[in-house]
Amino acid sequence: MLRLRLLSLLLAGTSVLLPGAEPFLEVSREDAVRAVGTLEQNSTDVSMWIWADKYVYRPGEQLTLRGTIKPNGDQSPYTLVAYRTNNQTGERSYLPGGGADATDIFGNTLEQGFRIVRVSGLEKAVLVGDGGAVAPAAVSIPEEFGMHTLTVEVRDFTGGRVLKAAYFKIGVVRGTVELTGNIEANRTLANDQAYIVRGVVAVRNNAVLTIEPGTFLFGQTGSQPPSVLLITRTGRINASGTRARPIIMTSRLPESPTGSRRRGDWGGLLMLGSAPGNVPAAQSFIEGLTQSPDTQWGGTDTNHNCGTVRYVRSEYAGVQLSPNNETNNFVWAGCGRATVAEYLQSYYGNDDAFEWFGGTSNAKYLVATYAEDDNLDFQLGWTGSVQHFVALQNPADRGNRGIEGDNSEFDNTATPWSNPTIFNLTLVGSGEAGSSEPVSPGIYLRRGARATVNNAVVTNWSSPGLFIDGAPTQAQIDNNETKMNGIILWGNSRGTANAPATLAGQVNSTDVTFAEGTRGQGRRFLAMNPILRRALEWSDPDFRPAMGSPVLQPRWICPPDNGFFDQNACYPGAFLDRDWTEEWTIYHRSVDVEAQP
Repeated sequence: MLRLRLLSLLLAGTSVLLPGAEPFLEVSREDAVRAVGTLEQNSTDVSMWIWADKYVYRPGEQLTLRGTIKPNGDQSPYTLVAYRTNNQTGERSYLPGGGADATDIFGNTLEQGFRIVRVSGLEKAVLVGDGGAVAPAAVSIPEEFGMHTLTVEVRDFTGGRVLKAAYFKIGVVRGTVELTGNIEANRTLANDQAYIVRGVVAVRNNAVLTIEPGTFLFGQTGSQPPSVLLITRTGRINASGTRARPIIMTSRLPESPTGSRRRGDWGGLLMLGSAPGNVPAAQSFIEGLTQSPDTQWGGTDTNHNCGTVRYVRSEYAGVQLSPNNETNNFVWAGCGRATVAEYLQSYYGNDDAFEWFGGTSNAKYLVATYAEDDNLDFQLGWTGSVQHFVALQNPADRGNRGIEGDNSEFDNTATPWSNPTIFNLTLVGSGEAGSSEPVSPGIYLRRGARATVNNAVVTNWSSPGLFIDGAPTQAQIDNNETKMNGIILWGNSRGTANAPATLAGQVNSTDVTFAEGTRGQGRRFLAMNPILRRALEWSDPDFRPAMGSPVLQPRWICPPDNGFFDQNACYPGAFLDRDWTEEWTIYHRSVDVEAQP
Protein backbone atom coordinates (compact mmCIF):
# COMPACT_ATOMS: atom_id res chain seq x y z
CA MET A 1 0.00 0.00 0.00
CA LEU A 2 1.37 3.34 -0.92
CA ARG A 3 1.57 5.82 1.90
CA LEU A 4 0.17 9.26 2.01
CA ARG A 5 2.36 11.98 3.25
CA LEU A 6 0.99 14.66 1.15
CA LEU A 7 -1.83 16.01 3.16
CA SER A 8 -0.26 18.07 5.77
CA LEU A 9 1.48 20.23 3.31
CA LEU A 10 -1.68 22.00 2.67
CA LEU A 11 -1.48 24.12 5.76
CA ALA A 12 1.02 26.90 5.84
CA GLY A 13 0.55 30.47 7.03
CA THR A 14 -0.37 30.42 10.70
CA SER A 15 -0.41 26.62 10.74
CA VAL A 16 1.21 24.79 13.61
CA LEU A 17 3.74 22.35 12.18
CA LEU A 18 4.61 19.13 13.94
CA PRO A 19 8.25 18.74 15.06
CA GLY A 20 10.66 18.32 12.18
CA ALA A 21 8.08 18.99 9.49
CA GLU A 22 8.57 21.24 6.47
CA PRO A 23 5.61 22.67 4.56
CA PHE A 24 4.95 22.22 0.83
CA LEU A 25 7.64 19.76 -0.14
CA GLU A 26 7.07 20.09 -3.84
CA VAL A 27 7.71 17.05 -6.03
CA SER A 28 8.21 17.04 -9.80
CA ARG A 29 6.06 14.74 -11.89
CA GLU A 30 9.15 12.80 -12.91
CA ASP A 31 10.13 12.22 -9.29
CA ALA A 32 6.55 11.26 -8.44
CA VAL A 33 6.51 8.66 -11.21
CA ARG A 34 9.83 7.27 -9.98
CA ALA A 35 8.56 7.14 -6.39
CA VAL A 36 5.36 5.34 -7.29
CA GLY A 37 6.80 3.12 -9.99
CA THR A 38 4.26 1.09 -11.91
CA LEU A 39 1.92 0.68 -8.93
CA GLU A 40 -1.35 2.53 -8.55
CA GLN A 41 -1.83 4.78 -5.56
CA ASN A 42 -4.90 3.41 -3.82
CA SER A 43 -4.46 4.07 -0.11
CA THR A 44 -2.77 6.35 2.39
CA ASP A 45 -1.57 6.35 5.97
CA VAL A 46 -2.34 10.04 6.42
CA SER A 47 -5.02 10.92 8.97
CA MET A 48 -6.83 14.26 9.13
CA TRP A 49 -9.89 16.03 10.45
CA ILE A 50 -11.35 19.46 9.78
CA TRP A 51 -13.86 21.69 11.58
CA ALA A 52 -15.52 25.08 11.15
CA ASP A 53 -16.08 27.73 13.82
CA LYS A 54 -19.77 26.76 14.07
CA TYR A 55 -22.53 24.65 12.51
CA VAL A 56 -25.06 27.13 11.11
CA TYR A 57 -24.60 30.48 9.36
CA ARG A 58 -26.67 33.28 7.96
CA PRO A 59 -25.82 34.54 4.44
CA GLY A 60 -22.95 37.00 4.53
CA GLU A 61 -21.38 35.63 7.70
CA GLN A 62 -17.70 34.67 7.60
CA LEU A 63 -16.53 31.08 7.91
CA THR A 64 -13.18 29.92 9.31
CA LEU A 65 -12.04 26.34 8.73
CA ARG A 66 -9.35 24.57 10.76
CA GLY A 67 -7.74 21.18 10.55
CA THR A 68 -5.17 18.68 11.77
CA ILE A 69 -3.13 16.52 9.43
CA LYS A 70 -0.88 13.68 10.56
CA PRO A 71 1.37 12.12 7.90
CA ASN A 72 2.06 9.00 10.00
CA GLY A 73 5.30 8.41 8.14
CA ASP A 74 3.76 8.56 4.67
CA GLN A 75 6.24 10.01 2.13
CA SER A 76 4.27 9.42 -1.06
CA PRO A 77 3.54 12.23 -3.55
CA TYR A 78 -0.02 13.60 -3.69
CA THR A 79 -2.21 16.43 -4.88
CA LEU A 80 -4.58 18.28 -2.52
CA VAL A 81 -8.04 19.60 -3.35
CA ALA A 82 -10.51 21.52 -1.15
CA TYR A 83 -14.05 22.72 -1.91
CA ARG A 84 -17.49 23.55 -0.57
CA THR A 85 -20.48 21.60 -1.89
CA ASN A 86 -24.05 22.90 -1.92
CA ASN A 87 -25.72 19.61 -1.06
CA GLN A 88 -29.10 20.75 -2.40
CA THR A 89 -27.75 21.34 -5.92
CA GLY A 90 -24.49 19.39 -5.93
CA GLU A 91 -22.56 22.46 -7.12
CA ARG A 92 -18.97 22.80 -5.90
CA SER A 93 -16.94 25.91 -5.15
CA TYR A 94 -13.23 25.12 -5.20
CA LEU A 95 -10.82 26.78 -2.82
CA PRO A 96 -8.93 29.02 -2.71
CA GLY A 97 -10.62 30.96 -5.52
CA GLY A 98 -14.22 29.87 -4.96
CA GLY A 99 -14.83 29.07 -8.63
CA ALA A 100 -16.74 26.19 -10.18
CA ASP A 101 -13.70 24.87 -12.11
CA ALA A 102 -11.53 22.36 -10.27
CA THR A 103 -8.30 23.60 -8.75
CA ASP A 104 -5.85 22.25 -6.21
CA ILE A 105 -5.33 24.08 -2.90
CA PHE A 106 -2.70 26.26 -4.55
CA GLY A 107 -5.16 27.53 -7.18
CA ASN A 108 -3.73 25.53 -10.08
CA THR A 109 -6.24 24.24 -12.62
CA LEU A 110 -6.12 20.89 -14.36
CA GLU A 111 -4.84 22.61 -17.50
CA GLN A 112 -2.04 24.28 -15.56
CA GLY A 113 -1.24 21.04 -13.81
CA PHE A 114 -1.92 20.29 -10.17
CA ARG A 115 1.00 20.88 -7.85
CA ILE A 116 2.47 17.62 -6.50
CA VAL A 117 3.62 17.62 -2.89
CA ARG A 118 4.54 15.43 0.06
CA VAL A 119 2.72 15.89 3.37
CA SER A 120 4.05 17.31 6.61
CA GLY A 121 2.22 17.40 9.93
CA LEU A 122 -0.11 20.23 11.02
CA GLU A 123 -2.08 20.58 14.23
CA LYS A 124 -5.19 22.73 14.77
CA ALA A 125 -4.13 24.93 11.86
CA VAL A 126 -6.15 27.53 9.98
CA LEU A 127 -7.06 26.27 6.51
CA VAL A 128 -9.60 28.91 5.51
CA GLY A 129 -9.49 32.23 7.33
CA ASP A 130 -6.96 34.76 8.55
CA GLY A 131 -3.62 33.47 7.29
CA GLY A 132 -5.10 30.15 6.17
CA ALA A 133 -3.11 27.85 3.92
CA VAL A 134 -5.97 27.06 1.54
CA ALA A 135 -7.64 30.48 1.58
CA PRO A 136 -5.91 33.36 3.39
CA ALA A 137 -9.18 35.04 4.37
CA ALA A 138 -12.48 33.81 5.79
CA VAL A 139 -15.09 32.70 3.25
CA SER A 140 -18.32 34.68 3.02
CA ILE A 141 -21.38 32.43 3.28
CA PRO A 142 -23.56 32.64 0.13
CA GLU A 143 -27.33 32.99 0.10
CA GLU A 144 -27.78 29.29 -0.67
CA PHE A 145 -30.00 27.80 2.03
CA GLY A 146 -29.65 24.26 3.33
CA MET A 147 -26.74 21.97 4.16
CA HIS A 148 -23.26 22.41 2.70
CA THR A 149 -20.18 20.20 3.00
CA LEU A 150 -16.61 21.41 3.42
CA THR A 151 -14.19 18.85 2.02
CA VAL A 152 -10.42 18.44 1.88
CA GLU A 153 -9.16 15.62 -0.34
CA VAL A 154 -5.85 13.84 -0.65
CA ARG A 155 -5.60 12.54 -4.21
CA ASP A 156 -3.01 10.47 -6.01
CA PHE A 157 -0.23 12.50 -7.60
CA THR A 158 -2.09 12.65 -10.94
CA GLY A 159 -5.14 14.15 -9.20
CA GLY A 160 -7.33 11.40 -10.60
CA ARG A 161 -8.22 9.30 -7.56
CA VAL A 162 -9.40 10.35 -4.10
CA LEU A 163 -7.45 8.40 -1.49
CA LYS A 164 -8.58 10.25 1.60
CA ALA A 165 -11.17 12.92 2.40
CA ALA A 166 -12.14 14.93 5.47
CA TYR A 167 -15.61 16.46 5.77
CA PHE A 168 -17.47 19.00 7.88
CA LYS A 169 -21.19 19.79 7.59
CA ILE A 170 -22.63 23.30 7.94
CA GLY A 171 -26.08 24.78 7.42
CA VAL A 172 -27.09 28.07 5.79
CA VAL A 173 -30.33 29.26 7.38
CA ARG A 174 -32.75 32.16 7.27
CA GLY A 175 -33.07 32.25 11.05
CA THR A 176 -34.08 30.19 14.08
CA VAL A 177 -37.42 28.70 15.14
CA GLU A 178 -38.20 27.63 18.70
CA LEU A 179 -39.92 24.30 19.34
CA THR A 180 -41.89 24.08 22.58
CA GLY A 181 -44.83 22.13 23.95
CA ASN A 182 -46.76 19.50 22.04
CA ILE A 183 -46.89 18.78 18.32
CA GLU A 184 -50.43 17.50 17.70
CA ALA A 185 -50.73 17.95 13.93
CA ASN A 186 -48.43 16.95 11.09
CA ARG A 187 -45.45 19.31 10.91
CA THR A 188 -42.34 19.59 8.73
CA LEU A 189 -39.04 21.12 9.83
CA ALA A 190 -37.29 22.60 6.79
CA ASN A 191 -33.50 22.75 6.41
CA ASP A 192 -33.46 26.50 5.74
CA GLN A 193 -34.12 27.15 9.45
CA ALA A 194 -32.32 26.17 12.66
CA TYR A 195 -34.59 24.79 15.38
CA ILE A 196 -34.26 25.23 19.15
CA VAL A 197 -35.75 22.39 21.22
CA ARG A 198 -36.83 23.90 24.55
CA GLY A 199 -38.20 21.60 27.24
CA VAL A 200 -40.13 18.44 26.37
CA VAL A 201 -41.39 18.65 22.79
CA ALA A 202 -43.88 15.77 22.52
CA VAL A 203 -45.22 14.47 19.20
CA ARG A 204 -48.68 12.96 19.88
CA ASN A 205 -52.34 12.77 18.78
CA ASN A 206 -51.41 10.74 15.64
CA ALA A 207 -49.19 13.57 14.40
CA VAL A 208 -46.14 12.90 12.21
CA LEU A 209 -43.06 15.09 12.66
CA THR A 210 -41.10 15.23 9.40
CA ILE A 211 -37.54 16.58 9.46
CA GLU A 212 -35.97 17.42 6.11
CA PRO A 213 -32.49 16.13 5.23
CA GLY A 214 -29.77 18.56 6.26
CA THR A 215 -31.70 20.11 9.15
CA PHE A 216 -30.03 21.22 12.41
CA LEU A 217 -31.82 20.98 15.77
CA PHE A 218 -30.29 22.47 18.92
CA GLY A 219 -31.28 21.32 22.39
CA GLN A 220 -31.67 24.15 24.89
CA THR A 221 -29.32 23.57 27.80
CA GLY A 222 -30.47 23.81 31.40
CA SER A 223 -34.22 23.80 30.84
CA GLN A 224 -36.52 22.10 33.37
CA PRO A 225 -37.81 19.66 32.38
CA PRO A 226 -34.84 18.82 30.14
CA SER A 227 -35.02 19.53 26.43
CA VAL A 228 -35.96 16.32 24.64
CA LEU A 229 -37.66 15.42 21.40
CA LEU A 230 -40.24 12.87 22.56
CA ILE A 231 -42.12 10.66 20.11
CA THR A 232 -45.06 9.32 22.12
CA ARG A 233 -47.06 6.15 21.47
CA THR A 234 -49.58 8.26 19.55
CA GLY A 235 -47.01 10.10 17.40
CA ARG A 236 -44.42 9.26 14.77
CA ILE A 237 -41.18 10.71 13.43
CA ASN A 238 -39.98 10.81 9.82
CA ALA A 239 -36.36 11.96 10.02
CA SER A 240 -34.85 10.56 6.86
CA GLY A 241 -31.53 12.23 6.10
CA THR A 242 -28.96 11.18 3.53
CA ARG A 243 -25.23 10.60 3.53
CA ALA A 244 -24.70 14.07 2.05
CA ARG A 245 -27.39 15.70 4.21
CA PRO A 246 -27.60 14.04 7.62
CA ILE A 247 -29.93 15.45 10.26
CA ILE A 248 -27.89 16.81 13.17
CA MET A 249 -29.28 17.20 16.70
CA THR A 250 -26.87 18.87 19.07
CA SER A 251 -26.32 21.25 21.98
CA ARG A 252 -27.30 24.91 21.78
CA LEU A 253 -24.14 25.98 23.59
CA PRO A 254 -21.42 27.59 21.41
CA GLU A 255 -21.38 25.50 18.29
CA SER A 256 -17.69 25.21 17.55
CA PRO A 257 -15.87 22.16 18.88
CA THR A 258 -13.63 24.77 20.50
CA GLY A 259 -16.65 25.99 22.49
CA SER A 260 -18.30 24.76 25.66
CA ARG A 261 -20.55 21.91 24.48
CA ARG A 262 -20.42 18.91 26.82
CA ARG A 263 -22.22 15.62 27.41
CA GLY A 264 -25.61 16.15 28.99
CA ASP A 265 -26.31 19.57 27.49
CA TRP A 266 -29.78 18.40 26.48
CA GLY A 267 -31.99 15.31 26.68
CA GLY A 268 -31.85 13.63 23.25
CA LEU A 269 -34.33 11.73 21.04
CA LEU A 270 -36.79 9.41 22.81
CA MET A 271 -39.13 7.15 20.82
CA LEU A 272 -41.95 5.31 22.61
CA GLY A 273 -44.19 2.60 21.20
CA SER A 274 -46.81 -0.03 21.96
CA ALA A 275 -44.74 -3.18 21.49
CA PRO A 276 -44.38 -5.47 24.51
CA GLY A 277 -41.73 -5.46 27.21
CA ASN A 278 -41.44 -7.55 30.35
CA VAL A 279 -42.83 -4.84 32.62
CA PRO A 280 -46.64 -4.44 32.67
CA ALA A 281 -47.69 -1.72 30.25
CA ALA A 282 -49.54 0.16 32.98
CA GLN A 283 -46.22 0.57 34.84
CA SER A 284 -43.88 1.22 31.93
CA PHE A 285 -42.74 4.82 31.93
CA ILE A 286 -39.58 5.99 30.21
CA GLU A 287 -36.82 6.88 32.64
CA GLY A 288 -35.60 10.47 32.81
CA LEU A 289 -39.01 12.16 32.47
CA THR A 290 -42.03 12.75 34.68
CA GLN A 291 -44.59 9.95 34.53
CA SER A 292 -47.59 10.81 32.37
CA PRO A 293 -49.56 9.26 29.49
CA ASP A 294 -47.02 10.86 27.13
CA THR A 295 -44.08 9.09 28.79
CA GLN A 296 -45.69 5.65 28.94
CA TRP A 297 -44.59 2.82 26.66
CA GLY A 298 -45.48 -0.81 26.01
CA GLY A 299 -48.45 -2.82 24.85
CA THR A 300 -49.16 -5.77 22.58
CA ASP A 301 -48.48 -4.42 19.08
CA THR A 302 -45.22 -6.09 17.99
CA ASN A 303 -45.37 -4.19 14.67
CA HIS A 304 -45.85 -0.72 16.18
CA ASN A 305 -44.20 2.00 14.08
CA CYS A 306 -42.36 4.70 16.03
CA GLY A 307 -41.24 6.15 12.68
CA THR A 308 -38.05 6.43 10.64
CA VAL A 309 -34.69 7.77 11.73
CA ARG A 310 -32.05 7.51 9.03
CA TYR A 311 -28.74 9.36 8.74
CA VAL A 312 -29.30 11.16 12.04
CA ARG A 313 -26.54 12.33 14.39
CA SER A 314 -27.36 13.08 18.02
CA GLU A 315 -24.71 14.94 20.03
CA TYR A 316 -24.08 15.96 23.66
CA ALA A 317 -27.38 14.57 24.95
CA GLY A 318 -28.28 12.53 28.01
CA VAL A 319 -29.57 14.26 31.13
CA GLN A 320 -29.31 12.59 34.53
CA LEU A 321 -32.19 13.55 36.78
CA SER A 322 -31.18 11.10 39.52
CA PRO A 323 -28.97 7.96 39.76
CA ASN A 324 -30.03 5.39 37.13
CA ASN A 325 -32.65 7.80 35.83
CA GLU A 326 -31.30 9.33 32.64
CA THR A 327 -32.14 10.13 29.07
CA ASN A 328 -29.77 9.18 26.24
CA ASN A 329 -28.83 10.30 22.74
CA PHE A 330 -31.14 7.63 21.24
CA VAL A 331 -33.83 5.66 23.09
CA TRP A 332 -36.36 3.15 21.78
CA ALA A 333 -38.94 1.98 24.34
CA GLY A 334 -41.60 -0.43 23.14
CA CYS A 335 -40.97 0.37 19.47
CA GLY A 336 -42.06 -2.34 17.06
CA ARG A 337 -40.76 -4.00 13.92
CA ALA A 338 -42.19 -1.35 11.57
CA THR A 339 -39.78 1.20 13.07
CA VAL A 340 -36.82 2.06 10.82
CA ALA A 341 -33.46 2.95 12.40
CA GLU A 342 -30.32 3.01 10.28
CA TYR A 343 -27.20 5.11 9.77
CA LEU A 344 -27.30 6.73 13.20
CA GLN A 345 -24.49 8.21 15.27
CA SER A 346 -24.46 8.93 18.98
CA TYR A 347 -21.66 11.41 19.74
CA TYR A 348 -20.63 12.42 23.27
CA GLY A 349 -23.68 11.09 25.11
CA ASN A 350 -23.88 11.60 28.87
CA ASP A 351 -25.30 8.15 29.56
CA ASP A 352 -25.71 5.39 26.96
CA ALA A 353 -25.27 5.86 23.24
CA PHE A 354 -28.18 3.63 22.11
CA GLU A 355 -30.66 2.07 24.52
CA TRP A 356 -33.64 -0.24 24.06
CA PHE A 357 -36.37 -0.79 26.66
CA GLY A 358 -38.43 -3.77 25.51
CA GLY A 359 -39.95 -3.78 22.05
CA THR A 360 -39.12 -5.59 18.83
CA SER A 361 -37.49 -2.81 16.78
CA ASN A 362 -34.38 -3.39 14.69
CA ALA A 363 -31.46 -1.16 13.73
CA LYS A 364 -28.42 -1.26 11.48
CA TYR A 365 -25.37 0.88 10.70
CA LEU A 366 -24.95 2.45 14.15
CA VAL A 367 -21.96 4.47 15.39
CA ALA A 368 -21.47 4.96 19.14
CA THR A 369 -18.79 7.55 19.85
CA TYR A 370 -17.47 8.58 23.27
CA ALA A 371 -20.47 7.63 25.40
CA GLU A 372 -20.08 8.35 29.11
CA ASP A 373 -21.65 5.00 30.01
CA ASP A 374 -22.48 2.09 27.68
CA ASN A 375 -22.62 1.96 23.91
CA LEU A 376 -25.35 -0.60 23.20
CA ASP A 377 -27.66 -1.03 26.20
CA PHE A 378 -30.80 -3.17 26.34
CA GLN A 379 -33.25 -4.35 28.99
CA LEU A 380 -36.87 -5.16 29.86
CA GLY A 381 -37.53 -7.68 27.10
CA TRP A 382 -36.00 -6.27 23.90
CA THR A 383 -36.12 -8.90 21.15
CA GLY A 384 -34.98 -6.91 18.09
CA SER A 385 -31.93 -7.23 15.85
CA VAL A 386 -28.88 -5.09 15.11
CA GLN A 387 -26.32 -5.39 12.32
CA HIS A 388 -23.23 -3.28 11.62
CA PHE A 389 -22.50 -1.58 14.93
CA VAL A 390 -19.27 0.20 15.86
CA ALA A 391 -18.41 1.59 19.29
CA LEU A 392 -15.37 3.76 20.00
CA GLN A 393 -14.12 5.00 23.36
CA ASN A 394 -10.92 6.92 24.09
CA PRO A 395 -8.65 7.53 27.10
CA ALA A 396 -9.54 11.22 27.36
CA ASP A 397 -13.31 10.57 27.46
CA ARG A 398 -13.61 7.19 29.14
CA GLY A 399 -16.90 5.33 29.00
CA ASN A 400 -17.96 2.00 30.45
CA ARG A 401 -19.13 -1.04 28.50
CA GLY A 402 -19.42 -1.93 24.85
CA ILE A 403 -22.65 -3.90 25.27
CA GLU A 404 -24.60 -3.98 28.53
CA GLY A 405 -27.54 -6.36 28.36
CA ASP A 406 -30.14 -7.02 31.07
CA ASN A 407 -33.30 -9.05 31.11
CA SER A 408 -34.91 -7.17 34.01
CA GLU A 409 -33.44 -5.70 37.15
CA PHE A 410 -36.84 -6.25 38.81
CA ASP A 411 -37.22 -9.92 37.86
CA ASN A 412 -34.36 -11.76 36.16
CA THR A 413 -36.80 -14.34 34.72
CA ALA A 414 -39.48 -11.95 33.49
CA THR A 415 -40.94 -12.59 30.05
CA PRO A 416 -40.70 -11.82 27.22
CA TRP A 417 -37.00 -12.40 27.75
CA SER A 418 -34.47 -9.85 26.52
CA ASN A 419 -33.04 -11.78 23.60
CA PRO A 420 -31.68 -9.67 20.70
CA THR A 421 -29.82 -11.01 17.67
CA ILE A 422 -26.71 -8.97 16.87
CA PHE A 423 -24.33 -9.41 13.93
CA ASN A 424 -21.20 -7.57 12.79
CA LEU A 425 -19.85 -5.61 15.73
CA THR A 426 -16.63 -3.66 16.19
CA LEU A 427 -16.16 -2.68 19.83
CA VAL A 428 -13.06 -0.57 20.57
CA GLY A 429 -12.48 0.36 24.19
CA SER A 430 -10.44 3.17 25.68
CA GLY A 431 -7.90 0.84 27.28
CA GLU A 432 -8.62 2.57 30.59
CA ALA A 433 -10.83 1.69 33.55
CA GLY A 434 -14.50 2.56 33.11
CA SER A 435 -15.58 6.08 33.92
CA SER A 436 -18.06 4.91 36.60
CA GLU A 437 -18.12 1.09 36.46
CA PRO A 438 -15.16 -0.93 37.84
CA VAL A 439 -16.14 -3.86 35.58
CA SER A 440 -16.26 -2.53 32.02
CA PRO A 441 -16.03 -5.38 29.49
CA GLY A 442 -16.58 -5.25 25.76
CA ILE A 443 -19.63 -7.56 25.98
CA TYR A 444 -21.41 -7.71 29.33
CA LEU A 445 -24.61 -9.69 29.98
CA ARG A 446 -26.30 -9.79 33.38
CA ARG A 447 -29.64 -10.12 35.22
CA GLY A 448 -30.72 -13.12 33.19
CA ALA A 449 -30.22 -11.58 29.73
CA ARG A 450 -30.14 -13.77 26.66
CA ALA A 451 -28.55 -12.78 23.37
CA THR A 452 -27.20 -14.05 20.09
CA VAL A 453 -23.99 -12.19 19.24
CA ASN A 454 -22.14 -13.19 16.07
CA ASN A 455 -19.22 -11.86 14.03
CA ALA A 456 -17.66 -9.39 16.47
CA VAL A 457 -14.27 -7.74 16.96
CA VAL A 458 -13.73 -6.78 20.60
CA THR A 459 -10.49 -4.99 21.42
CA ASN A 460 -8.72 -2.63 23.84
CA TRP A 461 -11.05 -2.97 26.85
CA SER A 462 -9.76 -2.56 30.40
CA SER A 463 -11.90 -5.50 31.57
CA PRO A 464 -12.28 -8.82 29.73
CA GLY A 465 -13.74 -8.77 26.27
CA LEU A 466 -16.59 -11.02 27.44
CA PHE A 467 -18.24 -11.19 30.87
CA ILE A 468 -21.41 -13.22 31.57
CA ASP A 469 -22.35 -12.03 35.06
CA GLY A 470 -24.41 -13.94 37.64
CA ALA A 471 -26.08 -17.32 37.95
CA PRO A 472 -29.34 -16.31 36.16
CA THR A 473 -27.31 -15.15 33.15
CA GLN A 474 -24.95 -18.14 33.19
CA ALA A 475 -28.06 -20.34 33.19
CA GLN A 476 -28.93 -18.97 29.74
CA ILE A 477 -25.65 -20.40 28.47
CA ASP A 478 -26.33 -23.79 30.02
CA ASN A 479 -29.82 -23.77 28.53
CA ASN A 480 -28.37 -22.93 25.08
CA GLU A 481 -30.34 -19.68 24.99
CA THR A 482 -27.28 -17.40 24.70
CA LYS A 483 -25.27 -18.04 21.55
CA MET A 484 -22.09 -16.49 20.19
CA ASN A 485 -20.18 -17.36 17.05
CA GLY A 486 -17.22 -15.68 15.38
CA ILE A 487 -15.75 -13.47 18.13
CA ILE A 488 -12.23 -12.02 17.74
CA LEU A 489 -10.80 -10.84 21.08
CA TRP A 490 -7.55 -8.91 21.37
CA GLY A 491 -5.84 -6.51 23.74
CA ASN A 492 -8.57 -6.78 26.38
CA SER A 493 -8.18 -7.19 30.17
CA ARG A 494 -5.77 -4.27 30.04
CA GLY A 495 -6.47 -3.49 33.68
CA THR A 496 -5.14 -6.92 34.68
CA ALA A 497 -1.38 -7.17 34.97
CA ASN A 498 0.18 -9.76 32.66
CA ALA A 499 -3.15 -10.91 31.20
CA PRO A 500 -2.20 -13.53 28.59
CA ALA A 501 -3.11 -13.10 24.93
CA THR A 502 -5.23 -16.26 25.07
CA LEU A 503 -8.93 -16.89 25.37
CA ALA A 504 -8.42 -17.42 29.10
CA GLY A 505 -6.87 -13.95 29.29
CA GLN A 506 -9.51 -12.31 27.10
CA VAL A 507 -12.71 -13.49 28.79
CA ASN A 508 -13.92 -13.68 32.37
CA SER A 509 -12.79 -16.84 34.14
CA THR A 510 -16.32 -18.31 34.31
CA ASP A 511 -16.70 -17.94 30.53
CA VAL A 512 -13.57 -19.77 29.33
CA THR A 513 -15.36 -23.05 28.62
CA PHE A 514 -18.05 -21.17 26.69
CA ALA A 515 -15.42 -19.40 24.57
CA GLU A 516 -13.52 -22.65 24.02
CA GLY A 517 -16.67 -24.31 22.70
CA THR A 518 -16.94 -27.00 25.37
CA ARG A 519 -19.99 -25.48 27.09
CA GLY A 520 -23.13 -24.01 25.59
CA GLN A 521 -23.34 -22.43 22.16
CA GLY A 522 -19.98 -20.61 22.04
CA ARG A 523 -18.29 -21.13 18.66
CA ARG A 524 -15.27 -19.77 16.78
CA PHE A 525 -13.79 -17.55 19.49
CA LEU A 526 -10.32 -16.41 18.48
CA ALA A 527 -7.67 -14.60 20.54
CA MET A 528 -5.78 -12.88 17.73
CA ASN A 529 -4.89 -9.37 16.60
CA PRO A 530 -7.67 -8.29 14.19
CA ILE A 531 -5.17 -6.01 12.37
CA LEU A 532 -7.50 -3.10 11.79
CA ARG A 533 -6.14 -0.23 9.72
CA ARG A 534 -6.28 2.62 12.25
CA ALA A 535 -8.70 1.76 15.06
CA LEU A 536 -6.92 3.82 17.73
CA GLU A 537 -6.55 7.06 15.75
CA TRP A 538 -9.52 8.36 17.70
CA SER A 539 -10.34 11.55 15.78
CA ASP A 540 -9.92 9.80 12.43
CA PRO A 541 -10.26 6.04 12.89
CA ASP A 542 -10.40 3.40 10.20
CA PHE A 543 -11.91 0.12 11.44
CA ARG A 544 -11.53 -1.81 8.19
CA PRO A 545 -9.30 -4.90 8.24
CA ALA A 546 -5.81 -4.58 6.78
CA MET A 547 -4.02 -7.22 4.73
CA GLY A 548 -3.40 -10.32 6.80
CA SER A 549 -6.30 -9.68 9.18
CA PRO A 550 -8.11 -12.78 10.49
CA VAL A 551 -11.32 -10.90 9.64
CA LEU A 552 -10.58 -11.81 6.02
CA GLN A 553 -10.28 -15.55 6.65
CA PRO A 554 -12.97 -17.88 5.22
CA ARG A 555 -13.97 -19.36 8.58
CA TRP A 556 -16.89 -17.22 9.71
CA ILE A 557 -20.65 -17.70 9.58
CA CYS A 558 -23.13 -15.71 7.52
CA PRO A 559 -26.19 -13.87 8.87
CA PRO A 560 -29.60 -15.35 8.10
CA ASP A 561 -31.45 -14.20 4.98
CA ASN A 562 -34.58 -13.12 6.84
CA GLY A 563 -35.29 -9.79 5.15
CA PHE A 564 -33.36 -7.71 7.68
CA PHE A 565 -29.78 -8.94 7.73
CA ASP A 566 -27.23 -8.50 4.95
CA GLN A 567 -26.37 -12.15 4.41
CA ASN A 568 -23.14 -11.24 2.62
CA ALA A 569 -21.57 -9.93 5.87
CA CYS A 570 -19.77 -13.22 6.55
CA TYR A 571 -16.97 -11.66 8.59
CA PRO A 572 -16.36 -10.41 12.14
CA GLY A 573 -16.66 -6.70 12.72
CA ALA A 574 -18.78 -3.92 11.30
CA PHE A 575 -16.63 -3.34 8.19
CA LEU A 576 -14.97 -5.08 5.30
CA ASP A 577 -13.78 -2.85 2.42
CA ARG A 578 -16.49 -0.16 2.48
CA ASP A 579 -16.43 2.49 5.19
CA TRP A 580 -20.17 3.14 5.57
CA THR A 581 -19.48 5.89 8.16
CA GLU A 582 -17.75 8.16 5.66
CA GLU A 583 -18.93 11.78 5.34
CA TRP A 584 -22.01 11.83 7.62
CA THR A 585 -20.25 11.02 10.92
CA ILE A 586 -17.87 12.94 13.17
CA TYR A 587 -15.14 11.45 15.39
CA HIS A 588 -13.36 14.53 16.74
CA ARG A 589 -12.21 14.16 20.32
CA SER A 590 -12.64 17.37 22.28
CA VAL A 591 -8.94 17.42 23.16
CA ASP A 592 -8.07 17.23 19.47
CA VAL A 593 -10.01 20.33 18.46
CA GLU A 594 -10.26 22.52 21.55
CA ALA A 595 -7.87 25.42 21.94
CA GLN A 596 -5.24 24.66 24.55
CA PRO A 597 -4.88 26.95 27.59
